[in-house]
Amino acid sequence: MHQQREPSASESFFWPSVWAIALHVLVFGMLFVSFAMTPDLPPAKPIVQATLYQLKSKSQATTQTNQKIAGEAQKSAARQTEVEQMEQKKVEQEAVKAAAEQKKEEAAQKTEESKKADEAKKADEAKKADEAKKSEKAAEAKKAEEKQLADIAKKKSEEEAKKAAEEEAKKKAAEEAKKKIVEDAKKKAAEDAKKKTEADEAKKKVADDAKKKAAADASKKKAQEAARKSAEEKKAQALADLLSDTPQRQQALADERGDEVAGSFDDLIRARAAEGWTRPPSARKGMTVVLQIGMLPDGTVTSVSVAKSSGDGSFDSSAVAAVKNIGRLTEMQGMKPSDFAPYRSFKMTFTPEDLAL
Repeated sequence: MHQQREPSASESFFWPSVWAIALHVLVFGMLFVSFAMTPDLPPAKPIVQATLYQLKSKSQATTQTNQKIAGEAQKSAARQTEVEQMEQKKVEQEAVKAAAEQKKEEAAQKTEESKKADEAKKADEAKKADEAKKSEKAAEAKKAEEKQLADIAKKKSEEEAKKAAEEEAKKKAAEEAKKKIVEDAKKKAAEDAKKKTEADEAKKKVADDAKKKAAADASKKKAQEAARKSAEEKKAQALADLLSDTPQRQQALADERGDEVAGSFDDLIRARAAEGWTRPPSARKGMTVVLQIGMLPDGTVTSVSVAKSSGDGSFDSSAVAAVKNIGRLTEMQGMKPSDFAPYRSFKMTFTPEDLAL
């Protein structure tokens, strides 16, 4: 068997306390409802009941006293009535004031409601304006997008047209270049043929000139050799004459042939210089250069310098080099000191014609 637990003191008073509180709340609620439903009663008027007993048997003093008491009672009643009227007036004034306050509150509430309505209306108008603005912006954005798409399409069309024009121009340029290449090839072929013909003619002319020059050189060399032999023969004869005769005869022959021997040696020097001369391209007829020449008694050329220039450095240098290339004139060996003295240091004039014998 289970042993039942006994309730504690707090648990024993809990529910009775709850029921007592609930009963009191119910009673107060009913009283409040009854007071609220009680109709307003008119203000109570003072009731003064005066009983006037006239006693014949009383004295006049008593009567006067009674009258005085009655008058005081009437005055007191009148004052009470005045107080009540003042309280009633005060209540009415408070009611009027409360009504005015209520009207003021109602007016303030209406004003607040009107203000809220205006604010709501303004908010609604602002919302509509914002929506209209957004709609306008959206329309503008759409218009801008359409314009951008149109611009892109236009630009693409222009680029395609430009590309087509460029392709056409390239094609035309290629055709013109091809045509020009063909024309240039034909022109070049004609020029090459002309150049070949000219080259053949020039080659033929060079060959002819070479033949002519070879013949001229052979003839020149033959003439130079003949002149050299003639000069040598003349010199030998002169020397033999000088050596074979008596001193008187030799002196006479020397005086007679001195100029002839000097002239022969000048011709011999020119002839030998012409053999080693290289004609420069600038050499022209009419040029004249004077050279200062130094020699030894055995015929060796020791020095050559320009005494008077022709005005053309190349020709002057070629003349100096030609004389230096002589080296030594063996024909001058055995000359008398008196005959050699003029050739120790002397001047000679050269022209392109002298060196081109």
